[in-house]
Amino acid sequence: MKSEMIRLLRESGEYKSGQELCDRFQVSRTAVWKVINQLKEEGYVIEAKQNKGYRLLESPDTMEAFEVESRMITKWAGRKVFYKKETGSTNTDCKQLAQGGQPHGTLAVADRQVKGKGRRGRGWESPAGESIYMSLLCRPDFLPDKAPMLTLVMGVSVAEAVERYTGLAAKIKWPNDIVVNGRKICGILTEMEMGLETKEIQYLVVGVGINVNNGFAGMQETGDWKAAREMAFPGELSDKATSLYLEAEKEDTKILRAPLVRYVMEAFEKNYVQFLQTLDLSLLRESYNGYLVNRNAAVKVLDPGGEYAGIAREIDDQGDLLVETKDGEVKKVYSGEVSVRGIYGYAL
Repeated sequence: MKSEMIRLLRESGEYKSGQELCDRFQVSRTAVWKVINQLKEEGYVIEAKQNKGYRLLESPDTMEAFEVESRMITKWAGRKVFYKKETGSTNTDCKQLAQGGQPHGTLAVADRQVKGKGRRGRGWESPAGESIYMSLLCRPDFLPDKAPMLTLVMGVSVAEAVERYTGLAAKIKWPNDIVVNGRKICGILTEMEMGLETKEIQYLVVGVGINVNNGFAGMQETGDWKAAREMAFPGELSDKATSLYLEAEKEDTKILRAPLVRYVMEAFEKNYVQFLQTLDLSLLRESYNGYLVNRNAAVKVLDPGGEYAGIAREIDDQGDLLVETKDGEVKKVYSGEVSVRGIYGYAL
């Protein structure tokens, strides 16, 4: 009832009488009063006036399940949310939910992640209350060789959501990093579980980590943007990573995370439907290439067969990066790492 009550108060923007809430949720006035008080204790600013009722004035920056669910207007993506205050990895949580029979579109979120996973098994520990850590469960009916493209589907979805919500110009560093002003704000990791005998996809988990309010505490402490950045991303990380807060540069304003989760889910649901129409990226290719920060940039491809340099042109319908070498040959990059000169200045 908490998510639905918050949704109702938020969408109306007006006072809702206690009786209206009782009738809507088929509960007693005492039950309504208890829920309102719980919400106040959790940071919601709710005004109560005699003969008028309750009105929501302000929501806290929380990733609690009821708050995230109260934001959703999708058909299936993120409609069912499972929250942990602290977890090892939301991808691991989502796999457990999948094994427990949770449906397509289930979303696992956490306020802090201590065993996050990246490409090639890289790990990191993430701070509490600053970023978005979430993993979406998908139960597709297509062949396993199509699965890697969902990373790119999510990539363009995050870029769209970041631009829509913050107004910041987001770009994609192929295949799975989102950057703002040349620094990384998001990574994406897709993992797949197949049947031992059928070799069909049992489920997919698409994990997303977005740096949102990293640097806020440092800015409140020092009042200096450079110092805040170095506190949030110490050492060489300050040149490679950033957060939406640091790029927006609105000193006293935290960015609410739950609305951004909503926009990502909306964009992914839309883009996933387009992907299913063709089972490739042909309908999303133009949009993705428009965000591609590597496009027409000098890159170095770190390939097991040997490194080579070239100009990244675009992705093809399968999501492979097309790189033109100095002799004019266009090569498809299926795997390996791409370093973008002038963006990171180092090889991931």
